[in-house]
Amino acid sequence: MSNFWIRTFERAAAAALVSASLTACSGGPAAAPPAADDRLHVVTTFTVLADMVAEVGGARVRVESITKPGAEIHGYEPTPADLVRAQGADLVVDNGLGLEAWFAQLLADVDAPHVTVSDGVDPQPITSGEAAGHPNPHAWMSPTAGQTYVANIADALASADPEGEALYWANAAAYRAQLEQIADDLADAVAAVPEPARLLVTCEGAFSYLARDAGLREAYLWPVNAEQQATPRSTIAVVEAVRRDRPRAVFCESTVPDVAQRQVARETGTPLAGPLYVDSLSGPDGPVPSYLDLLRHTTTTIVAGLTAEDR
Repeated sequence: MSNFWIRTFERAAAAALVSASLTACSGGPAAAPPAADDRLHVVTTFTVLADMVAEVGGARVRVESITKPGAEIHGYEPTPADLVRAQGADLVVDNGLGLEAWFAQLLADVDAPHVTVSDGVDPQPITSGEAAGHPNPHAWMSPTAGQTYVANIADALASADPEGEALYWANAAAYRAQLEQIADDLADAVAAVPEPARLLVTCEGAFSYLARDAGLREAYLWPVNAEQQATPRSTIAVVEAVRRDRPRAVFCESTVPDVAQRQVARETGTPLAGPLYVDSLSGPDGPVPSYLDLLRHTTTTIVAGLTAEDR
């Protein structure tokens, strides 16, 4: 175990001893132990993956996400509590493709099997910025690539819990059929957009896989949120692309500021639509409480923006 985690565990243990001493002195009753739970315990790196695991795993799985709804994934810093959760897991699930730069540090101190659910996806390269040449990590934004995620999840759950194999693959088949329908609906809707205006303009370049599926070109202010800053050059390039292709809307994502995209909208006279959801689900009462909701909301928002009346 690294010195970082040793120090944090020492602090956590000291705090627990102090709390126990105070409880004993107060004469209060000891806390009851948690109820036994024999479901498969799965920990994922972010909420989208947690929802996918829950859908495939059904009642046989207890799943939790390290990051919470609305969190920015790229620059997350794991805590001692995250390590504790992962240490107790039967399976740890990450996206891969360079998304969770912090995950290697966490996994180094965790003795649990893990699966990278993007394995088998045809990676799309990042074409600009510091990460140029590396794979774009946002493959789950493609309902087609998402079907690969689902298959990998079903396979990993079946390996960890062979008794549930039939259930996992049945759930995966139903889930993949819904993703296929979303892909078909998106392709049909984009076909109604005039070809010159099939330009998807976003803050982060998180839509390469979705754009590929739908037949859209893309322009963005920064390639990945780890860089998350629009430069004068990138802003000018996006403004020029919008003026050239005249898409009927530009977009930004829910987890980043939209200041730079508002500037693009002003300079080109193009409406700012959205927000789009990418890296995180919302809470249960929000607009995207599930992965399927996220895809439907985002694809519907894109299509509505690109098919709006001429500006």
